[in-house]
Amino acid sequence: MAAGTRRTPERSPVSTMLTPMERSRVDAAAQGLCDPLHRESLDEVISDLRQRRASLVLISVTRYGMQSSSRVAAMVREFPRIPAVALLTETQNSTPHSTLALGQLGVRTLVDARQPTGWQTLRNLLASHGSSDLQRSALSQISLDLPGISPDCWRFFELLFIGAPRISTVRQLARHMNILPSTLMSRFFRAKLPAPKRYLSLARLVSAARLFENSGLSVARVANHLDYSSPQSFGRHVRTVMRMSPVAFRGLYDGQGMVQYFRKELVLPYAATLSAFKPAAASPGWMAKSPPR
Repeated sequence: MAAGTRRTPERSPVSTMLTPMERSRVDAAAQGLCDPLHRESLDEVISDLRQRRASLVLISVTRYGMQSSSRVAAMVREFPRIPAVALLTETQNSTPHSTLALGQLGVRTLVDARQPTGWQTLRNLLASHGSSDLQRSALSQISLDLPGISPDCWRFFELLFIGAPRISTVRQLARHMNILPSTLMSRFFRAKLPAPKRYLSLARLVSAARLFENSGLSVARVANHLDYSSPQSFGRHVRTVMRMSPVAFRGLYDGQGMVQYFRKELVLPYAATLSAFKPAAASPGWMAKSPPR
């Protein structure tokens, strides 16, 4: 979204079942990232999920002991795509049993907030969750842009968005596609497509733009979250790819704005080619051409 049309970002709601003390701490950690919906019972949490009012669940280890194990298991089973996170803020006699039980019921993520670093861990998790929503939206839009896209090419786009920030180089991208980096680059060149590095660079900036929607995240924290070696390295990347500073980039683009930029630059002009493109299995026609100089 360009300057002058930037809108207030929509924040993902998170349904919680916490102690009163934990609620205030979570409100502080979630500021600018998401909207906590504090509930008194698991039935209310499940209602949030069924009515699509929440896209993540945060359960206190302390509060879990007051709930029915079967209800927690049912929630995890019925909503497997909605992450459930356990929050540990204090140690009681029942803590080891409750923590183990939550894991056995399918709650795979535990945030230990007994130390100050735990709250930053929770904040990073909430920031990542908002970003992943946008990545799924980006893939949905690309699927409409490229009807009939091959599974091979679709895997490429999935790795660009769902693999972030773990996949940050063409070498890592090629490894996940079971192909040599030089071969991957050559096939894009022969198909007269932009280089894989260009796709990867803009996909990473889609994630950066979504994180920048959170006013509480500094440039340094966004750089760290996306696994850049330093804020300076992130700044150089933004200047090289977008011809502007990170501060200007933050003011000009939100997450959806960068998705549209990605589509305009790298998808829509090449839709016919991409729909038939198989980056991990080159066609005979491309193989017959000369390699890139």
